[in-house]
Amino acid sequence: MGIDLLDFDSTLERKNKAIPDRQSFIDVLKKATAREDVNAIKQDIRNILDALKQESKSAGASNDNLQLGQGFEFLIESLEQALDAYSLERCKYYLGRLVRSLTTEKIGKINDLNMNRWKEYKDIITDSLWIVQKRDRTGAHNAGYWGNFIPQIPQQLLKRYTKNKDWVLDTFLGSGTTLIECQRLGRNAIGIDLSVEALKEAKANLDGEKNASDSKVELVNADSTEISYKELLEKYNISSVQLVIMHPPYWDIIKFSENSKDLSNAPTMESFLSGIRKIADGVYQVLDKGRYLAIVIGDKYSKGEWIPLGFYAMSEAMKAGFKLKSTIVKNFDNTKGKQSQQDLWRYRALLGGFYVFKHEYIFLFER
Repeated sequence: MGIDLLDFDSTLERKNKAIPDRQSFIDVLKKATAREDVNAIKQDIRNILDALKQESKSAGASNDNLQLGQGFEFLIESLEQALDAYSLERCKYYLGRLVRSLTTEKIGKINDLNMNRWKEYKDIITDSLWIVQKRDRTGAHNAGYWGNFIPQIPQQLLKRYTKNKDWVLDTFLGSGTTLIECQRLGRNAIGIDLSVEALKEAKANLDGEKNASDSKVELVNADSTEISYKELLEKYNISSVQLVIMHPPYWDIIKFSENSKDLSNAPTMESFLSGIRKIADGVYQVLDKGRYLAIVIGDKYSKGEWIPLGFYAMSEAMKAGFKLKSTIVKNFDNTKGKQSQQDLWRYRALLGGFYVFKHEYIFLFER
């Protein structure tokens, strides 16, 4: 059996009873926080830690198994931080913060994250360098569509910059990666693509992904550079969207179709960037103020010269009125174009004096 934390007293005697429920645990923390002697508080903390660890070990508890409404690792980490505090004031502060995480919510304006429990979100990246070792291939996700991005990109963006049932606009739907993540995370979405074949593949992928949250997803066959976004949203009785994701072709690196309107067939870099600007202008009109646009794009080589395509695209979005918030560099490796050719590309790099592409950008803008 575990230990009844409510039996702590001045002599810190303990009886063998199960760990208390959520409210009782909160009461114990408050009682400890009320003490005015730092050594007494820390002794209470030690006993609380012992009780939690013993109960976890005996019951195989993890995360919610203790029924305390908090992740087990976070509880341990928070208590140990209070235990390591040098002063009575800091010790009380850490315990008080733990109590707040159990009793109150501080939900963000543009996401569902409870900032009173921010330490629990260890899966959310906040650094500007993203090293993702392996793409998510679970469910309907696959790498069959040439040039699609890894699911972790929209997953991270959706968690940080949207709430449940928010509307997400993807201007280059492709095989539906963003919309699959929207279904998983309870967001509504509209995906646009010029290619009928891409839309068919996206629909097949979405049909193969369980929509447990009953998210609304709409697939639209249109040219993202020409469509009226206001009219599009009106069609679905939507006044605005809360996140826009753009993953355009990296100009002509991969030809996605024979359609002359396809940006991968743009005859010049200027015409490609003109298309990016038109889309940025259009989505600016339907994106809520204070919400975000993400452009995922990389650079390219042309005739021995590095073309900073990503930064040119970034500039076009800024010309449309968006404010740059972050530039994220994400690694990529073993692309289809370089599969089983690492040695060849290394040889070419050494011979030609250049470096092999191993990264792309995620430019994050606020409207």
